[in-house]
Parts: sequence; structure tokens; C-alpha cells
Amino acid sequence: MPIRPLDIDPTHCLIGGKWAPCDSGKTMPLINPSDGSALCDIALGGATDIDRAVAAARAAFDGPWGRATAVERGRVLQKIGALVLENIDELAKLEALDVGKPLTQARADVVALARYMEFYAGAVDKLHGQTIPYLDGYTVYTLREPHGVTGHIIPWNYPMQIIGRSVGAALATGNAAVLKPAEEACLTALAFGELARRAGLPDGALNVVSGTGAEAGAALTSHAGVNHISFTGSVGTGRLIQQAAAHNVVPVTLELGGKSPQLVFDDADIDAALPFLVNAGIQNAGQTCSASSRILVQRGVYDEVVGKMAERYGALRAGPAMADLAVGPLVSQRQKEIVEGFLAKGADLNKIAKGEVIPDAPSGGAYVAPSLFEGVSPDHTLAQDEIFGPVQVIIPFDDEAEALAIANGTAFGLVASVWSRDGARQMRLARALRSGQVFLNNYGAGGGVELPFGGSGLSGHGREKGFEALYGFTSLKTVAAYHG
Repeated sequence: MPIRPLDIDPTHCLIGGKWAPCDSGKTMPLINPSDGSALCDIALGGATDIDRAVAAARAAFDGPWGRATAVERGRVLQKIGALVLENIDELAKLEALDVGKPLTQARADVVALARYMEFYAGAVDKLHGQTIPYLDGYTVYTLREPHGVTGHIIPWNYPMQIIGRSVGAALATGNAAVLKPAEEACLTALAFGELARRAGLPDGALNVVSGTGAEAGAALTSHAGVNHISFTGSVGTGRLIQQAAAHNVVPVTLELGGKSPQLVFDDADIDAALPFLVNAGIQNAGQTCSASSRILVQRGVYDEVVGKMAERYGALRAGPAMADLAVGPLVSQRQKEIVEGFLAKGADLNKIAKGEVIPDAPSGGAYVAPSLFEGVSPDHTLAQDEIFGPVQVIIPFDDEAEALAIANGTAFGLVASVWSRDGARQMRLARALRSGQVFLNNYGAGGGVELPFGGSGLSGHGREKGFEALYGFTSLKTVAAYHG
């Protein structure tokens, strides 16, 4: 097979600092979503491989990595970040081929991964405990300590970014990690493991085992030797992971998805909002947990927003990742079928605009043209359920109270945005919106490695990114010393 990321064999797993086939010797093809061809074969790791990976992580945590100072850990992460940027062209190509995202978006993900390493490298020696005033004769202080062995199950939509915010924070705080990438897209996860090894990360501090969620993923989340689990993915799988972790009574960080709204008021700067209204819904073909799939518009500017968004949608083109268009393919034929099923449920709605799959797109690719619907009822499935495809709906509202009720009227609570020049309204809604992040007159804030990220309801719990991630990957110890 032609793909060998960073000259490593993708049919191998990284365990204890060494690349080797999985115990079963089984492999599966990795499919290129742009044309349906096989990129390469990957290892199908299982329970025994996870056992070995957890044991290797424990040895690293009890050994050189667990004994490393914060400064030493930061220097290793800094080297990893530098190596990521040195290999930006190969990593971007791997991510584009593997996930199907346009090459420009894949390149931005490489830069984000490096930035996560830089941020956590610089932050790790600033993670301090506290002293607590107490009774006479006592000195009380707190320590932040790593959990031990952390398990990371990442999805296929943003492998590099989620490795950065999850694995990066875990390593920074001194944990040793076992990473199980999605079987649909794991090449950059394997490449990251090799770059970390080359940067001097001790053997076993990071182990990468590819395989299916049903085998390798289930073995990792139920493993008694794992002290913390981080998962990004679907609600259904998140429930199963939380149940498995509950058996061993270990903490879990879950980031599960959303149905994120943007609220556009009559006094908004519509032309400034337009790129955000559209791009936040179609980036990575809509396969983004924080995708803005609901656009809520006050009636005074409703017709203007509908018309301008429709115009932009009409110009959207979908095609192969390497064509670097606005929209690439979905990650798989299975995901295409899911999105097409949602579109069928919206057949009776007013589809006001649709992009185009370019005529010469390979027939085996998983393409869906971007679709925009207006006048959708807030309780319609297209306005309630996460589609994970390039589909947006526009919903009208009369006043602030109605906008808030619609925005908070789903089971998710991940991201929201408010477009208005009214500062008091911005503050009211920032407090009232049930959402882990609220953006005022922007959406996403350029990615924001520094900005805590996570949700409520079906969007999960716990926080990643920023300093909050470091808190999540440590446990707090209180020391009370009596000295008279």
C-alpha cells in the first residue's frame, strides 16, 4: 500500500516506544473518502494490545516520565510542536486524504496541533497549588497531581486538533497516555506517536493502538489500569464509555456534539456576520461538533439574511480533498447515508439553496452537496438532531425571549453566538444561553487553543483546551500539617 506516514508501517501499533504488529496480526483497509479507494491497511488492535499499552504507560508513569519535572515535560512538548511544524506538508496531506477535508483546512489543523503543544509546554510549570488559611498551628496546602494512565479515544473529524487538546494536556501534567484513534482516520495519530518518540518522549509515555471501537476502544475504556478517560464522539458511544468507566470508578471527560445556534438580531452587522453564519456550518463538510447548524434570525432582517446566505450557498462547491474547495467529502459512505437520511426527512421543507458537487468528482467519493433550509419549525428533526453534514436551517424569531427559548430548546449545549450591537443584550444572552461557549459578534474566535471548551446536556461534561484542561487531567490533594 502506498501510504507510510513518516516512514512508519501503518499496520503497526506503538507500544512501549516500539512499532510492531498487533497481537492478532489482523488489519483492515483505510478508505479514502474522496474516491473510495484504499489508502493503506491499518492494524486491528485488540484487548491484549491494550493490556500491553496500559502496562507500558504504567511503567513510564512509575518511571522516567512520572519523575520528570514540569520544566522537563514542557521542553519535550515544545520539541514535539516544533517537529509537527517541520512536517506540516506531510501531516496536512495525510489528514486531507484520511478525513476528506480540504487541504487548507487540514493545514490549519497541523498548525493548531503545534500550537497546543506550545501552549501546554509553556503552561505546565504554571500549574500551582494553594495555601489555605486554617486553624492555629496548621499549615494547609494543595497539590495538583496527575491521574496516572489516561485513555484517549478520539474521533475521525479532527484527529490532530483533538490529540492536541486531549493528549497534549494529559502529557503536560505528567500522565502517561494510551491513544485509540478512530478506525476511519488514524494516519496522523500514528504520525504524532512517531514525532513524540523522536522528540524524546520516554518509551511508554504515549502508546497508539489502532482498531475498532468495539474491540480496542471497549478494552481501553473498561481497563482497570486506566485512571482517566477522555472521549470525543457520539452521544450513544459516550453513554457506553461512561458506563464502562463507572465500573472502575474513574473520571471521564466527554465531548459529544451539539446543535449550536447563531442568533442574529435586527441591529446586527449582517455583512460581518455572513461569513461566520455559513462557514461555521459547512467547515469540514459540517462534520464538526461545534458546527452552527441553526441560524436564528429576527424577522426585521430575516429576508435579508435568507437572501444573502442563499447566494453564498449557491456558490459552494464540494469535491476531493486535494482540490481544496470549500467542502470536501464526508468521511465515509456510511456517514453519507446518514446525512442523506436527514435530507429525506426535510423533503417537505423549503430548501432555498444548494451547493454543487463538481462534475468530475470521483464517483466513489462520499459527497453531499451543502443544503440550506428556511422557515423550519424549531421542533423539526433538522433543527433538533445533530446531522454531522453540510446542512443548515434558518429559523425566524420575533423577540429576545423567543430567540432564547429556541436556542435553548434542544438537548445539546455546546456553542452559541449572538450577533447584535446592543451590549446589554449581549450580556443578558451570554448568561442565559445554555452553552459551554458563547461568542459575541463572532463564532469560534479563531479556534482558541486557550479557551476552555465543553458543553452541557447531551454535549457532555468536563472541559478541554486552555488551563481548564490541565485541571481536568490532575487530581487535587490537600495536605494539612500540624506543627503547633
